[in-house]
Amino acid sequence: MLLLLLFATLHYVPSLNVALTFAGENPFTPKAYLIRYWNKQISNNFPKPSFLFDKASPLTAAQSAAFYKLAATDRNSLSANLSDFCTKANLLCFPDLSPSLEKHNDNVNFTSYLLDGQNFTNYGTGRLGGADSFKNYSDDGNVVTNNFRRYSRDSTAHTDKFAAYATDTNVPDESFKGYGTTAAGGDGQFTSYNDETNVPNLNFAAYSDNSNGRKQTFAEYAGNANHGDQKFTSYGKNGNGAANGFTNYGKGSNVMASSFENYGETANGGHHTFTSYGDDTNVPENNFRNYGPEENGAIVSFKSYRNDSNTGQDNFQSYGKKSNAAELGFENYGQSFNDGSSKFTGYGEHAMGQAVDFKVYGQGTTFKQYAKKGVTFASYTNESSPAVVASLAARGKKVNKWVVEPGKFFRESMLKSGIVMPMPDIRDRLPKRSFLPRAIISKLPFSTSKIREMEKIFHAGQDSSMANILTNTLNECERKPSPHETKRCVAAIEDMIDFSTSVLGRNVVVHTTENTRGSNGNITIGKVKGVNGGKVTKSVSCHQSLFPYMLYYCHSVPKVRVYEAVILDPKSRAKINNGVAICHLDTSSWSPDHGAFIALGSGPGKIEVCHWIFENDMTWTIAD
Repeated sequence: MLLLLLFATLHYVPSLNVALTFAGENPFTPKAYLIRYWNKQISNNFPKPSFLFDKASPLTAAQSAAFYKLAATDRNSLSANLSDFCTKANLLCFPDLSPSLEKHNDNVNFTSYLLDGQNFTNYGTGRLGGADSFKNYSDDGNVVTNNFRRYSRDSTAHTDKFAAYATDTNVPDESFKGYGTTAAGGDGQFTSYNDETNVPNLNFAAYSDNSNGRKQTFAEYAGNANHGDQKFTSYGKNGNGAANGFTNYGKGSNVMASSFENYGETANGGHHTFTSYGDDTNVPENNFRNYGPEENGAIVSFKSYRNDSNTGQDNFQSYGKKSNAAELGFENYGQSFNDGSSKFTGYGEHAMGQAVDFKVYGQGTTFKQYAKKGVTFASYTNESSPAVVASLAARGKKVNKWVVEPGKFFRESMLKSGIVMPMPDIRDRLPKRSFLPRAIISKLPFSTSKIREMEKIFHAGQDSSMANILTNTLNECERKPSPHETKRCVAAIEDMIDFSTSVLGRNVVVHTTENTRGSNGNITIGKVKGVNGGKVTKSVSCHQSLFPYMLYYCHSVPKVRVYEAVILDPKSRAKINNGVAICHLDTSSWSPDHGAFIALGSGPGKIEVCHWIFENDMTWTIAD
């Protein structure tokens, strides 16, 4: 039976001499099938792109047949054997962490602790005094998963310190549940927590609930992070005299989403401060739902909130609703250089004795059903994006690095020999993964309508990193194409071949930048060659998406020119790279707030915009 399944995964077996194109390659492996498929579908004999073939499935013929059987007939067993599947197929998976009954009665000090997949349960529980310290914990890790349950619960005057925790990590999944619950006094400190991370998922649930006089501070939290989610649920609920401070929270981050639900609900005398929260961010999304409802005597302060950011969205629902004697202040709120939106619904509604003060707040702010008494507004800024950008420049301030990273976008005239220009960070920051065999992919669900089944297969719990990864990528794959765009998400190299040849024909080649040398510095342009003679052409560009297995978002847009450029060291003039750049000649459908226009000036349809092809991304063109 296994032998029959093995042949079912191969589909097509040509003559033996073709099957042995790669010396030593087993003719029945997924990679061998891919080689034969390429030779059949591509009409030229140009060298195969090694960087792409290196991502082919590493499964043996027998392994491929076995996992194909599970995907086709028994997905429950596939889920039960997920760890084995992920290891052998080189997939992105997170470890399963189960609650622990261990108790830790002594102080702990973790320094430069690099392991991930750890479950910290009952640390500091019921402790009187003492301190636990996590310093340089899980730094520079890849796919870091840590879970803190019932940490410092029922403790008295216990201190927890997280310094430089999980900085510069890739796809971290950190969860704090029942942290500091019913604690009296003490101090929780998070300093440089998850800074410089890529796609973080951070969850605090029932954090400091029913606590008395406990102080929590977050300084330099998730700064310069890229694409992630942070969620605080039932934070400080029923607390008494709690002091919570967020300083430089998410500063300089890119497309981060923060959510506060039932924060400080029915608490007494809380003091919450947000200072430099979300400053210099790109497209931040902050949601405060039911924040401080029915809280008594609370003081909440937002200073320099989402300033100098690019667009973004804030949503305050039932904020301070039915509270008593609350002081709520927003100072220098939303002074973004590209208009975002801020919505306050039910703000301070049915509250008693509240004082709400807005000083110097920006455009795009709407207030619905807010308290009509005790609310003051001063210095509303009504400036267009260019005016704010000019204001930033006049003050000597740099515009958000994520939007206008030097060299991220440039004009076609820069692609000339001898030109010195900055190159952005073109390194691939996503976890290393492989494609799955096409036969297995065909048996796995891939749709938002089947998200629950996908979550079960990949052990994606509620609010987990994996759940977010599945949802976000599926949404992007299922969205409607932009005007003049043809798009497809491909989970097999064979599918990429099919899509590219359907657009360009069978005589195609693949281009990518050779390496990452020159990133984050100045480069000198050497010899430049226009693909297809430098004529206006069409191409298919493919960009990696974050998913358990290798997945690319491929799309074709009309009216482009593609260039190959030798890249030189600006000092020694030695060759360091072969770069590939694509220039979009028709930008008429792009948003006026697109980072390219912030970097280069002008607007949609008025200029062409060029960019480099980043590491492990590619563009397909008709062969010269």
